[in-house]
Amino acid sequence: MKNFSWFSKSALCAAPLCMAMMTLPLFAQPDKPAAAPDKPAEKIELPPLPAEAHVQQSIQLDGKPLRYTVSVGALPVRDKDGKEAGQVVVTAYTVEGANRPVTFALNGGPGAASVYLNLSAIGPKRLAAGNEGDSPSDAPVLTDNPGTWLDFTDLVFIDPIGTGFSRSLVAEDKAKKLFFTPETDVQYLSRIIYDWLVKNGRLNARKYLVGESYGGFRGPRITYELQSNLGVGLNGVVLVSPYLNPSQDDNGDLSPLPWMMTLPSITASNLERQKKLTPEAMADVIAYTRGTYATTLLKGRSDPAAFDAMLARVTEMTGLDANFVRYSGGRLDTRAYLREVHRQEGKLGSVYDSNVTAYDPFPFATEQQSNDPILASMIAPVTTAMVDFVTRTVGWKVDARYNALSYEVNRAWDWGKELRTGSVPQLRMAVSADPKLRVLIVHGWNDLSCPFMGSVLTSDQMPMMGEPSRVAVREYPGGHMFYTREASRLALRKDVQDMYAKH
Repeated sequence: MKNFSWFSKSALCAAPLCMAMMTLPLFAQPDKPAAAPDKPAEKIELPPLPAEAHVQQSIQLDGKPLRYTVSVGALPVRDKDGKEAGQVVVTAYTVEGANRPVTFALNGGPGAASVYLNLSAIGPKRLAAGNEGDSPSDAPVLTDNPGTWLDFTDLVFIDPIGTGFSRSLVAEDKAKKLFFTPETDVQYLSRIIYDWLVKNGRLNARKYLVGESYGGFRGPRITYELQSNLGVGLNGVVLVSPYLNPSQDDNGDLSPLPWMMTLPSITASNLERQKKLTPEAMADVIAYTRGTYATTLLKGRSDPAAFDAMLARVTEMTGLDANFVRYSGGRLDTRAYLREVHRQEGKLGSVYDSNVTAYDPFPFATEQQSNDPILASMIAPVTTAMVDFVTRTVGWKVDARYNALSYEVNRAWDWGKELRTGSVPQLRMAVSADPKLRVLIVHGWNDLSCPFMGSVLTSDQMPMMGEPSRVAVREYPGGHMFYTREASRLALRKDVQDMYAKH
C-alpha cells in the first residue's frame, strides 16, 4: 500500500493547536530569569520486548502435511555510534531441510506492516479479507493457505519501525532522520536482512526479496544496497503491485502517461463486471492505450474527429456515462472515477480495486471524505488475527499496540527528492551487476493505486541485459491486493515457483 493518507482526511486531522497555548504565562516575569528549555530526551524508555518465541505448526498442502517452525522476535537497529535506536520485529517461518532458499517480505505504506503479505498472500495461514462483501467485524479465522510459498522457500516477514510491534527507542526528531526517509529506511532494513542471515547461519542460502506497493519501491533499492554496500547478493526479487516509477504520476495536459496508466485498469474493472475479463481482452486494451489513445491525446484539438472517436471508444471500454467521459476529455482522474463508477448505488469504489465498494457516507461532498473501502474493511481483521497469532499461538507476550497501518509513520515520512526519483535506476543497476538476478513484477489488473501499465511501460524502456525474461511483468484478476482472490494467489505462487526453479 502506498500514499494512503488522502483517503483518510478525517482520521488525519490534528487537534487544535491553540489548546497548547493555555499553559503559557500571560506576562513576562522580569525579576526571574527565564528557565532554559528542557533538552529533548534522546532515548525513550519502554518496557523490554520479550525474548524470541517459537512454536511448531503444520498445514495440509496439496494433500500432504507441511510442518514448520514459527519464530517471532526482535533485532536491534543501531545508530552510527553503535547505540540501540530501534527494534525491528520479525516473523519467520522455517522448514527443516538442506539447501532451502529464504525469502524476505516487506509491505509498503510507508507505514504498513508485513501482515498483508503474511496472512493474505504467501504465509502458511491466511485470513479471508479484502474482497467485496467482507466485513471488519467478521471473525478473523485463519485457515491453511494453498497459495503459500513455504514449501519451496523459508519466509521472513519484516515490520519496519513504527509498524507491527517494531519501535523506535529515540526521540521523534531523531527517529525521523534514522527511519523515516527513503534512504535511511533502505539502509536499516538491508542491515536487518544481513543480521538475520548472520544470526541464523543462512548467508550461503539462496536469497530472495518480495516487496509490495511501497515495498516494491524499496525492493530494487534494498537489492542494490545489499549488493553494493553489505556484500549480499540476492538471487531474485518479486515486486508486488510496486510503486516503482513515481515520475510517471505527474499530471498535466501535455503528457498522456498518467491517463495511459489508469485507463487499462478502469477498463479491466468494467470487463470484470461484465464477466469478460480475459488476457486476450486486456491485450487489446493495452494495444489501444499505447496506440490510438496516446496519439489522440497528444494531438489534442488539432484532430476533432479523432478526439470524438476516442471519447466514444473510452466510454464503451469503461462503461461510464458518456457526459462524464466527455467532460473529463477522456482523461479519467482516479478520485473522480471512484466516486462516479458506483454512484447510482450510493457507493464508492476502492483505489486498490474499484469493484470492492462501500457506501459513501458523504455523497454530496465535493471530495471523498471517508476512508478507502478496502482499508476500512481490512485493518480490523488483520490486526486482530495477527495479534492473536503472535501473543496466543506463538506465545510472544508483548505489552504494546500493533500497527497494521500507521498513519503516524506516513505523516512523518520525509520524501525529499526521492519521491520523483523512484527506484528504476537501482533496478537497472542491480540487474546489470548480477547477470543471474531475476525480477518478477506482478500486478492486479484493477489496481488504480499502482496501475500495472506503469510497470509495463517502465520495463519496456529498460535496456536488454541478457535473457529478456530476467525482468518480467505478469498481471492477474483483482486489484492492488489481487492475492485475496484464490485463483490469482495460486497463479502468483506458480509464477514465483517457476522463477525460483531457474536458480
